[in-house]
Parts: sequence; C-alpha cells; structure tokens
Amino acid sequence: MNNLGISIVTIVIIAANVIISFKGFDDRGFFEKFKFNVGSIRGGDQIRMLSSGFLHADITHLLFNMFTLYFFADVVIMQLGSFNFIVIYLGSLIFGNLLSLYFHKDEYWYSAIGASGAVTGVLYSAILLQPGMSLYMFFVPIPIPGYIFGIGYLLYSIYGMKKRIGNIGHDAHFGGAIGGYVVTLILMPRLFITDLGHIGLLAIPIIILFVLYKMGKLN
Repeated sequence: MNNLGISIVTIVIIAANVIISFKGFDDRGFFEKFKFNVGSIRGGDQIRMLSSGFLHADITHLLFNMFTLYFFADVVIMQLGSFNFIVIYLGSLIFGNLLSLYFHKDEYWYSAIGASGAVTGVLYSAILLQPGMSLYMFFVPIPIPGYIFGIGYLLYSIYGMKKRIGNIGHDAHFGGAIGGYVVTLILMPRLFITDLGHIGLLAIPIIILFVLYKMGKLN
C-alpha cells in the first residue's frame, strides 16, 4: 500500500500521543493517574477510558502504534474526511476500553495503556474501505489482501484473549476493531450495497468472539 502523505489531523494525534506518553515516562504519578484501571474506572474515574489511550509502556510500544497509524490514517481521511477520522479514532479507543472493562469487570487490579485499540480501529476501517489493499508482513514475502489480514488478526486476538498471550490487551485490540468496523459502516452505509461480501467476511471473527464468550470458552 502506498501512503500518499500525512494529514494535519494525523500529525496532531501522533503529537498528542508522543507528548502525553513522554510525560508518563518521566512522571510515574501522572502515568498511574491516567492509565486504564478497572477498579478506578468502576469507582468513577471515567477519564481513564480516554486518557489511557495516549499513554504507552515505552518508546518501542509508542513507535509501533504511531507507525501503524501513519500508514493507515490517510486511507480513512481521504474517503471519510478528517472529522469522521477523529470520530473513528476516538470511538475505537473508547470501544476497545469498554470491551476490556466488560471482560475484566471483576478484576479490579487489571490495568492497561496504549493507543492500540484506536489504531486497530483505524486499521479495520481502512480495510473495510479498501478491502483489496495489499499488506506486507514481516517474514511473509507475498502481499496479503487487507480483508484476509483483518480476519486473521482478529482470530489471533481471540486466541490471545483465550490463552492470555503476552502482556498484550488483545481484548482492547478486538474492541477497537469492532469500533472501527461499526462506526465506518454508520458513516458510510452505502458499503452495504457496494461491498456486502467483505462486510460479512470481516464480521466473522466478531461473531465467533461473542459465541465463544456466551459459551464460556474464553476463560
């Protein structure tokens, strides 16, 4: 996929992530006050649902998220506009944290940080808008169609949630993807006419997740 430049709104979001993350790196009290924490959020500290998405664990975590955002943001902006892009970004961030809160509601100690939910929502939105885009992954020498990558990524996220692989918020990634998927379809309903097949395919992992959850297979 060729990136056609970087928009002002993307620069502003990346700058906000960098400034707030570096503040968190240097100020542990700031970091603890604004990270996602189930106990604090259930106690009424709702700002964490948003603020945690601008904090990162370290520079590598920050760079990975911002690098991914850089490559996919303008695909969304070019088709939906800057304002709708912000709606998708923030909607995905919040939806990712809502799913984390739902799955970890009784784990008062559970904490998380990072823009991954928002970035995954942007990625899924871009795939929905351009399902045939080609993506290249490390160690895979051939291009992967966007919709195949999207399905595979969410299936892996389900596996990661079930097995609790690594120190990764797989549920926030998944929730962010759902947010990007739903908000994009609300903003561009004509996709139901022009691209119903890909919409259905991209919905498969979402359906699988909730079926597994209802069956109690995610624990």
